Amino acid sequence: MSARVLAGPPVAAALLADAAARASRLPALPHLAIVRVGDDPASVSYVRGKARKAGEVGLRSTVHALPGATSQAELLDLIATLNRDDDVNGILVQLPLPAQIAEAAVLHAIDPRKDVDGFHPLNVGELWAGRPALTPCTPAGIMSLLAHYGIPVAGVRAVIVGRSHLVGRPLAALLLNADATVTVAHSRTHDLGAVTRGADLLIAAAGRPALITPEMVKPGATVIDVGINRVLSAAGKGHLVGDVHPEVASVAGALTPVPGGVGPMTVAQLLANTVHAAEMQVQAGAVGELVR
Repeated sequence: MSARVLAGPPVAAALLADAAARASRLPALPHLAIVRVGDDPASVSYVRGKARKAGEVGLRSTVHALPGATSQAELLDLIATLNRDDDVNGILVQLPLPAQIAEAAVLHAIDPRKDVDGFHPLNVGELWAGRPALTPCTPAGIMSLLAHYGIPVAGVRAVIVGRSHLVGRPLAALLLNADATVTVAHSRTHDLGAVTRGADLLIAAAGRPALITPEMVKPGATVIDVGINRVLSAAGKGHLVGDVHPEVASVAGALTPVPGGVGPMTVAQLLANTVHAAEMQVQAGAVGELVR
């Protein structure tokens, strides 16, 4: 048996096409402000890719590239300015931040209505309350991928390996809201294999190469590999691998590849979130006009 491949690019393309169509119906094209502090090569590459993809979809984007020595107060001043700017619909601060800046203080400072990363406590609380909110991009992208391929969620036993605030925890909330029975496992889980073997839907998001091996997977299960780990081959050449061992493909019923699985969904969902934020802001403005 060979697992069905759940490729991300066609799902991301459909999500972006929908975002572009919705953006074109708004009074003005949505505007995403991206803030980068320092010149970390990975961050520079990620920001460049996000800005390029925004342009391809027809969204406006502005990159605010700040020096690595920028203080927390200076960054918070910029965020306050972007919060007040009615022309800006979404704000994204590229992580990680330099050591002199407290990540939590920055994420809490972003207007929740413009928080397209979905990390503000208000959006996190609304998500766990089962109410509409701007949702972290990778978990929301995973839900879109499952829906696209017709993978059932309601009533299934889902196990998430990884409890990060970026993926594991918000994904648990999304799956619960979709009526799955959810277990969140992590580095301190006893007998991890016994837990994962009970999963109809297994999501690996621990950041450990080949953590999930074939004997840890229920035959026919759907396996979502969120891991993106750079490892060196015997020849010393770097390449990307996931958290799921390649041999899991012989056991699973469906599996996302790395690369080309969850990765493309993250940027697509970011832009979909930007359009959604703009739609909510337009609607709130219209309601405000009616009230006045």
